[in-house]
Amino acid sequence: MKKQFNRMRQLANQTVGRAEKTEVLSEDLLQVEKRLELVKQVSHSTHKKLTACLQGQQGLDADKRSKKLPLTTLAQCLMEGSAVLGDDSLLGRMLRLCGEAEEQLAQELIHFELQVERDVIEPLFLLAEVEIPNIQKQRKHLAKLVLDMDSSRTRWQQSVKSSGLASNLQPSGAKADALREEMEEAANRVEICRDQLSADMYNFVAKEVDYANYFQTLIEVQAEYHRKSLALLQNFLPQIKAQQEAWMEKPSFGKPLEEHLAVSGREIAFPVEACVTMLLECGMQEEGLFRVAPSASKLKKLKAALDCCVVDVQEYSADPHAIAGALKSYLRELPEPLMTFELYEEWIQASNIPEQEKRLQALWNACEKLPKANYNNIRYVIKFLAKLTEYQDLNKMTPSNVAIVLGPNLLWPQAEGNMTEMMTTLSLQIVGIIEPLIQHADWFFPGDIEFNVTGNYGSPLHVNHNANYSSVPSPDMEQGERRQHEPARRPLSVATDNMMLEFCKKDGKSEGSLPGCHWALVEFGPEVLQEGAEKGLREPSTPETFVCPGSESDFTLPSSCLLRFEVPSLHVSPDAALCRDPPEAAQRLSGPSLTPRQEEEEEESESTAL
Repeated sequence: MKKQFNRMRQLANQTVGRAEKTEVLSEDLLQVEKRLELVKQVSHSTHKKLTACLQGQQGLDADKRSKKLPLTTLAQCLMEGSAVLGDDSLLGRMLRLCGEAEEQLAQELIHFELQVERDVIEPLFLLAEVEIPNIQKQRKHLAKLVLDMDSSRTRWQQSVKSSGLASNLQPSGAKADALREEMEEAANRVEICRDQLSADMYNFVAKEVDYANYFQTLIEVQAEYHRKSLALLQNFLPQIKAQQEAWMEKPSFGKPLEEHLAVSGREIAFPVEACVTMLLECGMQEEGLFRVAPSASKLKKLKAALDCCVVDVQEYSADPHAIAGALKSYLRELPEPLMTFELYEEWIQASNIPEQEKRLQALWNACEKLPKANYNNIRYVIKFLAKLTEYQDLNKMTPSNVAIVLGPNLLWPQAEGNMTEMMTTLSLQIVGIIEPLIQHADWFFPGDIEFNVTGNYGSPLHVNHNANYSSVPSPDMEQGERRQHEPARRPLSVATDNMMLEFCKKDGKSEGSLPGCHWALVEFGPEVLQEGAEKGLREPSTPETFVCPGSESDFTLPSSCLLRFEVPSLHVSPDAALCRDPPEAAQRLSGPSLTPRQEEEEEESESTAL
């Protein structure tokens, strides 16, 4: 109690300047003392914020932390959702894979937080709450010892003055000796404490590198955690993408054609085939098809059904306009038109050619440059539109009308600006492109086509009724092989198309009764002729002479070589030389294709004559 009183009195005297204050620390140690307080504040704040970043509860083991981790809860929710939906659905598979990924991420997070807690948070806590406070506590103890030393010195000096002796002489008496011993003992304690404090302060300065390493460790641990998390996600991502890519039920509207075909493994886009085959069943005679707007709700429903690859044919059989509208919407919503942006200028330039022969040839050249997927689908669509125009007397959709309503959905420019004004300007040119494609569909795209490719719908086979080609390549040929036949595919004079009509008129036949048979130059033996006669193939009674267009001389064919095939869907070998326009003599010989009833009547008349 007395010592405490002496300290307070000495401190008061030093405050008012009546007593000297002894400084036992050097200037460097005083700077270290100030730095200690700053480091303590920073360490305490960092420890507090870093602890708040932990998602798991601090101090628990790994199992208990895992149960309270948000990622673990999320993983459990995803796995439960996957079990509810099942692996039969794409969403169920996605939930399962994501749940497994989140579970593994949660384990990585727990390991990361435990390491951060062990290597960073706890050392920072010790620094801010233990090491620096111990040094500061020792500094306060030194301050008390210094006060004791100064107080002892003051009392000894006062004792010397009161005895009347000089300050440089030894005081006499037991009291003076006791005060001197107390002063020396206090000075000794101050010296010991100061040395200890100085050592601790210097150690703190030397260990600053270790303290800074805590934050380096934090970044390294974070980097390792994120590296492992990234590797884990990269391991799961291909599995997730594979599930997405393997899932066949993907939207088709607004998606690139190549992507849809690759995913579905088809050659013809599903909406195109579905709409075409349904229209072949129920809409070919519908007046204003593709021109009359459908019901908005019906169209929206059908588009959604087509996106899901689920279509009820019976439901839409009574509304062909909705089917036609869905087909138009699909073609229009393609990111790139079916006739491609790349060939847009070539299409337009071809339509501007005044001479019909050259214009048709230019359009044919552009067709041959289309990518395979686009070529197959435009061929499919044009063949269907050509078949649609066969019913123009009923549906009022002539090739021109069809080109007007569908042309802007097959070709448009890749340009910014007012598309409405642009399409108004270019509509006539686009019609000039699409209309001849429809009119000469069998010339641009030779060969028959099966509209019902997948066999899911009932649709008739499109038959080439006007096979006007020379050296026709096989429809199964690749695009590069078809180009090898380019010289033989040049359009013949348009007059040849009218020659057949003239021949029919001379024979008293109408335009609608154009011959549906193919003429082929083939060599048959007697056995084949006998077999052919039994199957309905008839041999001309006399050799006929006619001229094939593009040839320099007449051909006289013996009766064993010239046969008339009355099977409309007959496929002749590509090596057979087909004549685009049979001459008048051959035309008169063959006549129009006979229906089964007409054949029976003809056979009865022949038997009667015999």
